[in-house]
Amino acid sequence: MTIHWCGTGLSAIPGLRRLLEMGHDVAVWNRTADKAREAVGDLTTNIHSFSIANLGQMLSPQDVIVSMLPGDWHVPLAELAIERGAHFVSSSYIAPEMRALNDKARDAGVCLVNEVGLDPGIDHLMAHALVDDYKGSVACDTANDISFLSYCGGIPKTPNPFRYKFSWSPLGVLKALRSPSKSIRDHAPLDVARPWDAISSYTAPLPTPESFEVYPNRDSLPFMQQYEFGTDWSVKQFVRGTLRLNGWAQAWDGVFKEVETLSGPEGDTRLKEMSDQFWTENAYDEGEADRVVLCVDLKAEKDGATVWHKTYVMDAWGDERGTAMARLVSFPVSFAIEAVINGKIAPGVSAAPSDPALVAKWMGEIAKLAQHLQVVDQTA
Repeated sequence: MTIHWCGTGLSAIPGLRRLLEMGHDVAVWNRTADKAREAVGDLTTNIHSFSIANLGQMLSPQDVIVSMLPGDWHVPLAELAIERGAHFVSSSYIAPEMRALNDKARDAGVCLVNEVGLDPGIDHLMAHALVDDYKGSVACDTANDISFLSYCGGIPKTPNPFRYKFSWSPLGVLKALRSPSKSIRDHAPLDVARPWDAISSYTAPLPTPESFEVYPNRDSLPFMQQYEFGTDWSVKQFVRGTLRLNGWAQAWDGVFKEVETLSGPEGDTRLKEMSDQFWTENAYDEGEADRVVLCVDLKAEKDGATVWHKTYVMDAWGDERGTAMARLVSFPVSFAIEAVINGKIAPGVSAAPSDPALVAKWMGEIAKLAQHLQVVDQTA
């Protein structure tokens, strides 16, 4: 059984090196083989120039394809996995085209595992753990009003005037600013066309509480089912969003105003120019520490009084092991690969597991990757 790890960008390396150091049979694929050799050549010579044709020639049943490539590659690689009776793992969100492969994968006995990075990934594990904890508590009652918040952000450990730094092309961040979001606020749907229209403040329950600017992103609503919320629960608030340093909205005000005016090919050209400028002015320096903060919060209220409230809070930063972002994205991917190999994940399309044993095992390992990780009981 061979793990075919495709893509050796910065966020892929720690998890890949972990698998190699543990002695797994790993074939490393990258569009530029020399870059892969720079990253892991001290651990393996099993390195290849990536193409689907080349990968297909080496693929055997029960192998695992790992896609750390751009999102356009995920579905073709998942289809190849089904065709050859292999499995597939990716850290990315489940696209509709991936979801559509569920029945084929299940019939073939193939696992297509996604959303096992940081966000999405670790946030899912925290949500499952909190929901299970709440369901098992004496406070659980369908008369309660439920509020769920999940905020994650990669931020500079040492703040800069722009209140943000880039570890890869800023173009993706700029494009995300043009994406609408759906969430729930005060028991009603909240649809937002642009992130800056819904910026609010959130105080993370760190050892020294710290406030951040936050905003909803993507469509949060399907995750109520994924997190196994009761269909009869009264949901007061439900949001999955992005976390930024205080002052971010003010520092980016001019960016927001310009992005709002851009459209068509000319707009795309201007976005690329802005991306190149930001990369020049606000990229991480060699060895500069990044920081990741993730908070997942579940609260139940009855008649306006809090009856159950717990928050997972994680704070991690770059150290001698590399960047926090790379550790927290790629290590969970490696855990998912091992779970697939060991038959711990069912065939079909799935996201980060909800099985309490797997959640507990993975969270125990994730605690070693972060400088701070705890569950804070905020019940009044």
